Amino acid sequence: MSQESTVPGEVVEAAEIPEPGAVTIVVPTFNESANVRQLLRQITEAVPARLPCEVVFVDDSTDDTPEVIEKAAQDCPFPVTVLHRDEPVGGLGGAVVEGLKAATSDWIVVMDGDCQHPPALVPDLVATGERANAGLVVASRYIKGGSRAGLAGSYRVAVSRGATWLTKALFPRRLHGISDPMSGFFAIRRSAVTAEVLQPLGYKILLELAVRSRPRTVTEVPFVFQDRFAGESKSTAQEGLRFLRHLAGLRAASPVARMIGFGLIGLTGFVPNLLGLWALTATGMHYVPAEILANQLGVAWNFVLIEHLLFRERRRHRRWWDRAGRFALIANADLVLRIPLIALFVHQMHLGVLSATALALVTTFVLRFAGTEALVYLPRRGREKPGRGSTAQQGEPCEQTS
Repeated sequence: MSQESTVPGEVVEAAEIPEPGAVTIVVPTFNESANVRQLLRQITEAVPARLPCEVVFVDDSTDDTPEVIEKAAQDCPFPVTVLHRDEPVGGLGGAVVEGLKAATSDWIVVMDGDCQHPPALVPDLVATGERANAGLVVASRYIKGGSRAGLAGSYRVAVSRGATWLTKALFPRRLHGISDPMSGFFAIRRSAVTAEVLQPLGYKILLELAVRSRPRTVTEVPFVFQDRFAGESKSTAQEGLRFLRHLAGLRAASPVARMIGFGLIGLTGFVPNLLGLWALTATGMHYVPAEILANQLGVAWNFVLIEHLLFRERRRHRRWWDRAGRFALIANADLVLRIPLIALFVHQMHLGVLSATALALVTTFVLRFAGTEALVYLPRRGREKPGRGSTAQQGEPCEQTS
C-alpha cells in the first residue's frame, strides 16, 4: 500500500508504513437503515483480515436502524455492537463520545453511516498514524488528492468552506496542521482521548476533540468525499445554530476569553436597557423608577446570552431560576456599589470624576464577572458532576459470525 505524505514532494512507500494495529470503527447513526448494510459490506471488503477490527454503532434512530444492523452483522467477520440511546444527549457528537468510551482498540476510526466516508481508507488512516507517531489522523478533503465532490450543491459547499474558515480563524493554534476541521472522518489513539473533558454539541466532534483533548502530533491523509448512498442529509439550519453555539462555547473555554465575551455581551445589554428607558419615560414614568425597571431588561438580555454562549456546559449545576436570581442580584448590586466606589476614588484617591467613574466601571465589571462565575456557574463544593452520557442506554452486542 502506498501513502501520500502531507509534506509536499515527499512520497512514502508501502515498505515504510508499519502494519496497522487493532482498530475500533465508531459509526454514529440517526435513521440510516437504508445505508448500514452497504456500509458493513464496504468495511468487510476494505479492512484486511489481518487487521483486528470491531465496529460500534451508536444509534439515536427512531426507525428500524438497530434491527437492520443486527441482521447485517450476521454476515460480518468481525464483532459488531449497537449502543442505542433513548435520549440523544449532545447530538451526533455525543454519540461519538459514547462510542469512544466503548472502544477497546488502541486506534479508533470515526466515520459517518451514510457511506460518504470510504472504509477503504481505514487501514491507511491507522498506518499513517503509526508511521508518524501521531495522536490524530484526519481524512481531509482540502489537501492534494482530496475532494469534496460528494457535497450536494453550491450552498453546502459554501457553508462547509465558511465554517472551515471560521473555525480556523477562531482556533489558529489548536487547529494548526488540520486543513479540514469540519471532517467527520478521522482516526485517533484511544490514549489521546480524554472523554471527561469533552462537551459535544451537534455533529462537529473533530473540532471538539482537537480543541479540548489536544492530541499530540496531528497528520492528514487525503480522501474523496463520496455521494450519499441513500436517504437525505441530516444537515439543517438548526444544526448550523448548534454549531455556532458550540464554537462560542469552545472559544469561551479560557478565563480571559470568557471575560472578554462577558464584557461584549454586557455592552449589547445597553440596547434593551435604553429602549426600555425610552418606552417607560414616554408613558410619563419618572426617570428613576424607569431606569430601575429598564435595567432589568438589560439584565435579562445579558443572562440569556451568557447562559447560551459562555456557560452552557455549567448550567446543570443549579436550576435555572436559582441561576437567574443570583445573576440578577449580582447585576443590580453593581449599580449600588458603583456610586460609593466613585466617591471613594474621588475623596480618598483624589481622582477626577471621569477617572473615578472609569475606574469604578472597570472594578465593578471585574467583580461582576468573578461573582457570576463563582456564585452562579461554578459547581457547589462536594457535588458530583453528572456524566454527559448518563442518560444514554447501551444495547447488547449484535450477533456476528467469525
